[in-house]
Amino acid sequence: MSKSFVKAIEILDCFITNPEMTINELAETANMPKTTVFRLASSLEEAGLLVKKRKSSHEVTYRMGLKLLIYGKHVSQHMEYNKIALPHMKRLNKEIDELVHVTIIEGNEAVYVETVDSSKPVRLVVKIGARAPLYAGSAPKLLLSGLSNDEVDEYLKNVELKKLTKNTLDNSERIKEEIEKIRENGYSISYSENFKDTVGFSYPIYDHEGNMVAAIGVSIPDIDHTKEREDFLLVSLEKTVKKIWEETGYIQT
Repeated sequence: MSKSFVKAIEILDCFITNPEMTINELAETANMPKTTVFRLASSLEEAGLLVKKRKSSHEVTYRMGLKLLIYGKHVSQHMEYNKIALPHMKRLNKEIDELVHVTIIEGNEAVYVETVDSSKPVRLVVKIGARAPLYAGSAPKLLLSGLSNDEVDEYLKNVELKKLTKNTLDNSERIKEEIEKIRENGYSISYSENFKDTVGFSYPIYDHEGNMVAAIGVSIPDIDHTKEREDFLLVSLEKTVKKIWEETGYIQT
């Protein structure tokens, strides 16, 4: 990680205890040279993360910008959806005894932000915070399908498509075809695309405006997969996500 980036974060941390400071006060609090603090504060101001206030011709202070509030709101919204989804995830897990997870987009990746593990001796485990590319796996593909066509094109133009398993889709046109299939079906399935020997199923979580904010999924070892089991899990997952939609205020049309 860039040293300048780390130092910029340390500058922002200073405002947790003191909401408004001069360059001299920042330099003392952060224990950095004044020239370094001035350079970093100017960059943070340009990015909208700090706001400069001139009190007099000789006194200028800085405070956190409203852009940080937007970031905080974005994070809190996802935390809110996790809180709504978790009781339903636990009930689904109790019914099917399989790994249940919630995934969101962060940057150009899917991030697992909530999981409920199976109690089976042979089971899948995904750690909270684990990341996956958006082109591999049921939940990541589902999240990718929620983007606009222009956003999908931009993503595929800039991402390096790697074969994570023999089943990973590593061709842009095939990925676009898969996205259209997901949009048509309303859910996503993955057969060992991100992790070997796994099968995954995912449905979208929408907010009250119909925006896809997360994906709720079930993953099982492929040795447990049958067509009957697949149909059962898809029905159970659909029932669960519809209950979540009721709480998020999404009305299915």
